[in-house]
Amino acid sequence: MTNNLFKKKVLFILLFAISNFVQAQKSLVLWYDKPSGNVWERALPIGNGKIGAMVYGNVSQEILQLNETSVWTGSPNRNDNPDALASLPAVRKLVFDGKQKEAEILSEKTIQSKKSNGQIFQPVGSLNLRFANHENYTNYRRELNIERAISTTTYSVDGVQYTRTSFVSSPTNTLVVRITANKANSISLDAFFTTPQKNVKLSTNSRKQLILHGATAGHEGVEGNQLKFNALTTFKQQGGSITSNDTLTKITGANEVIIYVNIATNFNSYKDLSGNEIARTEADLQKALPKPYATLLNEHVANFQSFFNRVKLDLGSNPAAEQKPTDVRLDEFRTNNDPTFASLYFQYGRYLLISSSKIGGQPANLQGIWNNKMFPSWDSKYTININTQMNYWPAEKTNLSEMHEPLLKMVKELSETGQETARIMYGSRGWVAHHNTDLWRITGPVDRIFWGVWSMGGAWLCQHLWERYLYTGNKAYLAEIYPILKGASLFFVDDLVEDPRNKYLVINPGTSPENAPAAHQGSSFDAGVTMDNQIVFDMLSVTIRAAELLKKDQQLVDTLKTIRKRLSPMRIGQYNQVQEWMEDIDSPNDKHRHISHLYGLFPSNQISPYRTPELFVGANNTLIQRGDVSTGWSMGWKVNWWARMLDGNHAHLLIQNQLSPLGVNAAGGGTYPNLFDAHAPFQIDGNFGCTSGIAEMLVQSHDGAIHLLPALPDFWKEKGSISGLKTRGGFEIVKMTWTNGKVTSLQIKSTIGGNCRLRIGAALKGKNVNLQTAKGENSNPLFITEETAKPIISPKASIILASIPPTFLYDFTTEKGKVYTFDVQ
Repeated sequence: MTNNLFKKKVLFILLFAISNFVQAQKSLVLWYDKPSGNVWERALPIGNGKIGAMVYGNVSQEILQLNETSVWTGSPNRNDNPDALASLPAVRKLVFDGKQKEAEILSEKTIQSKKSNGQIFQPVGSLNLRFANHENYTNYRRELNIERAISTTTYSVDGVQYTRTSFVSSPTNTLVVRITANKANSISLDAFFTTPQKNVKLSTNSRKQLILHGATAGHEGVEGNQLKFNALTTFKQQGGSITSNDTLTKITGANEVIIYVNIATNFNSYKDLSGNEIARTEADLQKALPKPYATLLNEHVANFQSFFNRVKLDLGSNPAAEQKPTDVRLDEFRTNNDPTFASLYFQYGRYLLISSSKIGGQPANLQGIWNNKMFPSWDSKYTININTQMNYWPAEKTNLSEMHEPLLKMVKELSETGQETARIMYGSRGWVAHHNTDLWRITGPVDRIFWGVWSMGGAWLCQHLWERYLYTGNKAYLAEIYPILKGASLFFVDDLVEDPRNKYLVINPGTSPENAPAAHQGSSFDAGVTMDNQIVFDMLSVTIRAAELLKKDQQLVDTLKTIRKRLSPMRIGQYNQVQEWMEDIDSPNDKHRHISHLYGLFPSNQISPYRTPELFVGANNTLIQRGDVSTGWSMGWKVNWWARMLDGNHAHLLIQNQLSPLGVNAAGGGTYPNLFDAHAPFQIDGNFGCTSGIAEMLVQSHDGAIHLLPALPDFWKEKGSISGLKTRGGFEIVKMTWTNGKVTSLQIKSTIGGNCRLRIGAALKGKNVNLQTAKGENSNPLFITEETAKPIISPKASIILASIPPTFLYDFTTEKGKVYTFDVQ
């Protein structure tokens, strides 16, 4: 009796633990009770940073739509306009004379690219799996487990339960699909490739493998048929038979089928296409094929979780909502308190970054790594006037530093190609990149000059190089990136010109991305626009700091400091707003999706409640005037802005707006059923932007201290926890818990040592640390905030400073590798 009772207790404990584990897993699963059909935005994304696949989950004809990170049109090319340099004096004079439209018309002829406006990221094709007599099915479910990076589809036909499991392995660079049934000899299928690519050959070989080999086309005069790609599908079945014809492989009566898909190109770099795409697919296949399926799966999960599991987030729960399919939860989120859905979306952004950006691949583009169109919107390029940068806002802070690497490499490559653009078009030293680039690292203007004249892309991207240093404190890395920072600043040294009206040094021609004031007759051109000034300020400042830390280029440092003092300060206009342009011509009725002049609030730190209160209030007014609902990515940016405004409830409202089905927000974006962000159409930057914004609501470290729970909304106040977020100075939040909106426990790890400054809404007590009330500037150089000039305030403005919630500010000295524990008094 005693022994049986003990066994029952052990069994109960195990079942309870398993139940809790399963419940925990549900919070990190997207699931649906119907197939995608032919709707790409319902399919589920998997990837490893090189190969991407969209799994449709259809029953009778499954589709796995395939991408490879380097499959782009064209070949190595440049798009500089050599006529620009001679025309610059005339263009600048027209702008200074208030003839912006005339300057734009002249620039269309002399600065706008006469060559390519960028090449196109394109699909490889689709692997199709056709199952006979599977039209009538029951017990259907498909899901994406973002904690394990596995897509699973299950259903029953005639009493037989079928399971398909798909993942893209990083260790073997292979897409793996396993098909099982609970009855022997029940799996029969036809497998074949389809592709929208034109220059391709579909075939099979003696090993019954499917082969899709081709080359991408040229575009806008850039030579094609140079970038070659190869997709190879291999089958391993238990039981049954396998046959093939010219383009199809047939499996009949199998017990289990494992499918391996390998894709590669001949791309080595933006200037080298000498790789062997066929040999590469075969080499990757040989990494995967000899391994048992269980080994492949376990290696894949272990690799993925080595990144994903670094951060855990608990915002509370709503058990009733968590039992519903993901598309239903999406539909109800804006009117339902479902905090687990917000944490799911946060982690989904991290999942997408891990899956679309890995060392050895390309950076996540406008759609990450997933695209089914030959001519996607905006060519699915790298739009570097916000969208590409937004993709990587979560990288350092959500503990995915490795995922940052492809972007940092691209910045280095742009610093190489951008030197010629700076020389030819501006007669300048250093390097420059405009508002868009592609696989071939073009740096000249792209598309209409209305957008393309913007020359801040390279300098903004440099802030990502600097951010990596601020999070790691790695001096060797700083020495590596210093020439890139220096080159971007040297361009400004030569390109800035004196405004004859006020003697400030300004960028001319400049533009506030994609917007134009009514006062300029529809032209976007101007001189000394606010965002240009902010980015130039940041670029000069980080170069100065880097040079001082490395103890080099003192003469350049002196020059940059002199130039920085002559930049135009930010301004508060007649509507109590941060001005977008140097003139006070903003309209409070302007609802434009870009609010570029708040770059200084986020991702920069030039606007602060503690250092620049007038600008802080002006930013608040600007955000209110622009409104909440906009395109999906714009709402993602606004989550970050409202977090920086210390307004968690408004930030949460933007999350609700963004996490609304497309069509709900009148004249605005939203989210597709698979939780892809809708501009519309799909742009992945909104996903990444919102993930960054949620992190900013919980922890910030840009303003001289680690600020804990700076913008916690009422929806999340009751109880929650976060672990694994990183901050400037090499600190990691090992774990932070809160109850009723107040921190209840805290552990912080120091990875490099140095002073740690904490800002918190309640008094702290350290268990193994000597806390001191903080005074003056943070002694940790990784937290230094550069002081901007005092704003110029319009006589018509009536700024009433906001009351900022009181906080406690503490300093304590840390040692490398040590964890510090605190209680809240």
